Amino acid sequence: MATSKQVAHIIVESLYQAGVRVVFGIPGAKIDAIFDTLTDHPEIKLIICRHEQNAVFMAAAVGRITGVPGVCVATSGPGAGNFTTGLVTATTEGDPVVALVGSVPRISSLKHTHQSMKALAILGPASKSANNIDVENQAAEVMLAAFRMASASPKGATVVSIPMDVAAGKSTVGAFPSLAFEAPRYGPAPLAEIQKVAQMIERAKLPVLFLGQRASSPVVVQVVRDFIRKHRIAVVETFQAAGAVSEDLAPTIFFGRIGLFHNQAGDRLLNQSDLIIALGYDPAEYDANLWNPHGNLKIVHVDFTSCDYGPNYRPEVELLGSVRETVIQLGNDVKSCADPSQDAFCKSLRNELVAWHEDAQVKCSSGLVHPLHFISALQQRVSKDTTVTCDVGTVYIYMMRYFFAYEPRKLLCSNGQQTLGIGMPWAIAASLTQDPPCSEKVVSLSGDGGFMFSSQELSTAVQQGCNITHFIWNDHSYNMVEFQEEMKYGRSSGISLGGVDFVKYVEAFNGKGFRISDSSEIEEVMDQALAHQGLALVDVSIDYTHAKDLAGNLIKDSVG
Repeated sequence: MATSKQVAHIIVESLYQAGVRVVFGIPGAKIDAIFDTLTDHPEIKLIICRHEQNAVFMAAAVGRITGVPGVCVATSGPGAGNFTTGLVTATTEGDPVVALVGSVPRISSLKHTHQSMKALAILGPASKSANNIDVENQAAEVMLAAFRMASASPKGATVVSIPMDVAAGKSTVGAFPSLAFEAPRYGPAPLAEIQKVAQMIERAKLPVLFLGQRASSPVVVQVVRDFIRKHRIAVVETFQAAGAVSEDLAPTIFFGRIGLFHNQAGDRLLNQSDLIIALGYDPAEYDANLWNPHGNLKIVHVDFTSCDYGPNYRPEVELLGSVRETVIQLGNDVKSCADPSQDAFCKSLRNELVAWHEDAQVKCSSGLVHPLHFISALQQRVSKDTTVTCDVGTVYIYMMRYFFAYEPRKLLCSNGQQTLGIGMPWAIAASLTQDPPCSEKVVSLSGDGGFMFSSQELSTAVQQGCNITHFIWNDHSYNMVEFQEEMKYGRSSGISLGGVDFVKYVEAFNGKGFRISDSSEIEEVMDQALAHQGLALVDVSIDYTHAKDLAGNLIKDSVG
C-alpha cells in the first residue's frame, strides 16, 4: 500500500526538489499549513515580508539572479490579489516565479464567503499559467507543472491555488525528483538558416548585435562574449541586457544602452546599420516603432519564440531555438565581420558615449547634486561584481544610460513594466541569495516617490541582516512624470510629494541614515554609507534641472 503524506509536506518537498532555498510571503489562515511546514524545513529559509507585492518582487529578483524560480506565498482574498502587479512584472520581464496562494475549502468555493475571490481569474492574465489543486493526489503534479512552465523560455510567473482543506489532506503521490523540475532544453535553430545569417553578417558593412532581456542570463552572456571576442561586431544593449559586454571589450565594440527615448548613440548606430541581429529582444523593453520608425531596417530575430511581426519589426530571418546554442553555431559559421573600431562613424559614437565625463556639471563642487556627478562618484566606489538595483523614475533613466555594468545581472531594473517600488525588495533578495547570505554590499537606488511604494521592507532588511546601502534621489516629486508632462502640456500636474524626513525614517527601523544636501558632500558621505555594515540609507538632494535633456534631440519624437 502506498504511503500517504500531508499535501502541505508534498508541496514544500516539491519546492526543495526544485532548488528553492528561500521563500517570501505573508501568512494567513487559508495558507498556514504551508507556513507551518516551512518552519520546520532545515534548508528552506522563510522570509516574512510586510506586503505581498514586495514578496513577489523579491521572488522575481531571486528568479532573475539565480535562474531558479523564486517563490512567494500568500493567503486568499486580498493576499492573493496583492500579488497581481508583481506577477505581471515578472512575466513581462522574463523572471521565473512560482506563486502559491491559499483559497477557501472546496466545499465553499462557489459560495459568497469570507475571503472568497476568483483568484485564478484575476492572476491568470498576469502569469503564464494559473491552476488550482482540485484533489490531493494532484498536488505534486500541479507543483511540477508550475515550475516547468515558469522555467521554460520565455520565462515568467505561474500561480498555484491551494484550497485549505487540500493542504491539510493527504496524498499517496509524493514530490517528483529534482531532475523532473529542469525545463526541457532546446537545440540551435536550423543549421541552414544559421549559415544564411552568417553569410549576411560577412557581407554587412556595419552589422550590429542588439542584445535584449533574453540575452542577459550568464549562460547566454558567456557565448555572446566568445562570439564578440572572435568577431568584433558592434553591440548595443537594452536596459535589461546590462552587463553583457565585458570591461575589456567595451571600449571598442560597445555603443551603450537604448530605451524610452530615441536619442542615444546606440539609436544612431542602429539607424546606420545595414544588418541588426536582435538577440533575445522583447518589444516590451523598447518598442520597435521607436527605434525603427520607418520599418526599413534589416533585422534578424534570434530567440526562443517567434517575433511579434509588424510594420516596424519585420525580420528577414528568424533563428528560433536555444539562444545559447544558436550563438555558438553562428560563431563557428561566421568567417569575417566588419570591425567597428576601424569605422570613423563608430569612433565618433564611442566618443559621444563617454563625453559626459568631461561635463563641468560632473565636477561641480557646490549646489544640489547633479545626477551625473553622483553616478561618476558611485562608479568609482563599487566593483563590477557589486549588485546594483535601480527603481523606476528619472533615476532609472540616468543610471541605465550612464552607469557602466560589466557582469550580467548585476545592474537590475524593471524595464518592461517600469514598476515602481522594486529597488529595495530586489536589493533584499540580492543580499539573501549571496553565499553566504548578506555577506557583500548591495547598492540600491530610487526616487523619493518610488521608495515609498515598498519602504516598509526596511524592516525586513534589518531583521534579515542585509548589507544594503540605499540612495534616494530626492526632489519631492514624481519627476519622470513631471518633465514629460511639461514637454507635452507646458506644465505639470499631480506630481508634488515631500513631507518625509528619510534619515529619521530609516533610523526608526534601526538602520543608519545619511544626508547629502550639497555636491561638496558626495564623496565623503558616499564613502561612509558604503562602508556601513548593515542597512544604510542616503537622502540625496538631487538636481533635476536638466532632466528634460533625457528626452531632447530626439531622432524621432517618442514622448508618450
